[in-house]
Amino acid sequence: MADALTNAAEFTVSEIAQAVKRTVEDEFGHVRVRGEISGYRGQHSSGHAYFTLKDENASIDAVVWKGNFAKLTFKPQEGLEVIATGRLTTFPRSSKYQIVIDNIEPAGAGALMALLEERRKKLLAEGLFARERKRPLPYLPRVIGVITSPTGAVIRDILHRLADRFPSHVLVWPVRVQGDTCAPEVVNAIEGFNALLPDGPIPRPDLLIVARGGGSIEDLWGFNEESVVRAVAASGIPIISAVGHETDTTLIDYVSDMRAPTPTAAAEAAVPVRAELIGYLDDLGSRQRQAARRLAGSARDRLRAAAAGLPRPADLVATQRQRLDHAASNLFTGLRHSVQDHRVAFSRIESKLNARVIRGQQQEVGERLRNLSLRADAGLRKTVDRARLTHDPRAERLAAAAGRLVERKRAQFETIGPKLSPNALRTELRHSQSQFAPLAARLLAGITVSLGERRAALTQSGKLLMSLSYKSVLARGYAVIKDADGNLVHERAGLLPGDMVAIEFADGDVSATIAGSPAIKKKPRPQPDSDSQESLF
Repeated sequence: MADALTNAAEFTVSEIAQAVKRTVEDEFGHVRVRGEISGYRGQHSSGHAYFTLKDENASIDAVVWKGNFAKLTFKPQEGLEVIATGRLTTFPRSSKYQIVIDNIEPAGAGALMALLEERRKKLLAEGLFARERKRPLPYLPRVIGVITSPTGAVIRDILHRLADRFPSHVLVWPVRVQGDTCAPEVVNAIEGFNALLPDGPIPRPDLLIVARGGGSIEDLWGFNEESVVRAVAASGIPIISAVGHETDTTLIDYVSDMRAPTPTAAAEAAVPVRAELIGYLDDLGSRQRQAARRLAGSARDRLRAAAAGLPRPADLVATQRQRLDHAASNLFTGLRHSVQDHRVAFSRIESKLNARVIRGQQQEVGERLRNLSLRADAGLRKTVDRARLTHDPRAERLAAAAGRLVERKRAQFETIGPKLSPNALRTELRHSQSQFAPLAARLLAGITVSLGERRAALTQSGKLLMSLSYKSVLARGYAVIKDADGNLVHERAGLLPGDMVAIEFADGDVSATIAGSPAIKKKPRPQPDSDSQESLF
C-alpha cells in the first residue's frame, strides 16, 4: 500500500488549478446563464464589475471586464433577472469558478417591465415628468425637425400628412430606431437640432418630432434609455413623441411636451389644416366687413338725424354778413374821406411850404438874428467898457460869460441853419412821403385781408343761419299755416270751418278755406302784450 502511494504521480497546486481551468474552459467555452444579479455594488475602481448570478439552489461568481462594460446594452442592476452570455473559467487563487460576461439581456419582458418601472419611478421623483415643465407647441411652426429612420414608412407618412395639411419646411435627422446605437444617436440628434442657430445657414427648427413605428418592448427599448429621457427634458425646442403604436408607451412619452399615438397623428398635431385656416380667416374678414358696414350705416343714420335738426348755416350768418357788408362799405367810404381830409389839409399848408416863402422866412429870421446879435454885441461891449472903466471884477466875469453864451448860441445856429434851407426841407418832405407810402400800402393790405376773413366768417355764419331757418324745413316738404291776421296756427282746435288761412310752402304761399265739422270749437286767441316780443314766424 505504501509502495502504491509512493508510485502515484505528484502534482503541484498550480498544475491542478491550471488543469481544472483548461478542463472547464474547454468544456464550457461559451454559455448562456440565466440568473438573478446579487451583490452588485457598481463598477470597481479599476473599471471592472463583480457580482453573483444565483437561482434558488446555486450561485456563480461573475465578472465584466472594463472594456466590455461600456458596450453593454443593459447595465447590471441589483435584483434584475438576466441572461448572461460569456465563458466559464476558474480563478486559481481562490479555487473558484466564474463566468466572464460579454453581454447581458433581461430575462423576458417581465424583467424589462420591472426595469422600466423602476427607471420611471426614479425619473418621476426627479420631476422630469411634471406637467408644469411641458411647453405649448407653436401654432404654425416655420421649420419642423424630424428624428427617425430615413428609410422607413414613418418619414413618408409624416411628410405626406404635412403636405396635405400645411406644407412646411422639414429637416430630417437620420437615426437608427432600434439596437445598441439607437439611444446615443437620438441624443445626438436632439442636441444637434438645439445647437443650430436661428439665423444660421441651416435654420433652427421650431418643433421636433421623434418618431418610430410599432414593435416589441425590446425594439423600443432605445427610447426608454435614461440618456434619451434627459436629452428630451433638456431640449430648448418643444418635442412631440410618436414612438410605436397607440398602445405602446415609452419613457420619452412622459417627458416630451406632447405624446402622439402614431407618427401620422404627430404630423396632424404639428400644423393646422391650411384650408380650414384660410376659411377661418375669410370668415373673420367677412364678419369684420359686415361689422364695419353696420357701424358706418348706424353712423350715417345718426348723422342724418342730427343734420335734420340743425338750421342752415346761411340763415345763421345772414345778419352778420349784412353787417359785414355795411361795415366794409363804410370802411371804404371812411378811407376815402380820410384821404380827402388829409389832402385838403395838405393843400392848406402847401402854400406855406413854397420855397420862396421859406426863403423869405429864413431871411427874416436871419435878419432878426443878426439884429439880436448886433444888439447883444453892443450891449456886451458897453458892459465890457463899463467894467474896464470901473475895474469891477464881477462885471468882467459877466462880460466874459455873456461872450461865451453868444458864441455857443452862434455855433448852435450855424448847426441848425442848413437844416432850415429850402433844399433840406424839400428832402425832408420827400423822406416823409417815402415813409408814408409803405405804411399806406400795408394799411390797405391789412384792411383787405381783414375784410376777406370777415367775409369768410360771415359766409359761414350765413350758411349756419340758413340751416337753422324754418325755410329749410319747408324745403323738406313741410308747410306753415297762418290765419287771416297773419298769426301762426299751432293746433287744429284754433280753426273753424270757413276760416281763411294762408299756407306757406318753400316755393310760395297759397290761400285756403277750412272745411270740416262745425263741432270744433275755436279757442280764444291770446292777445299779445304790447311790451312782449312777438313770434319770429
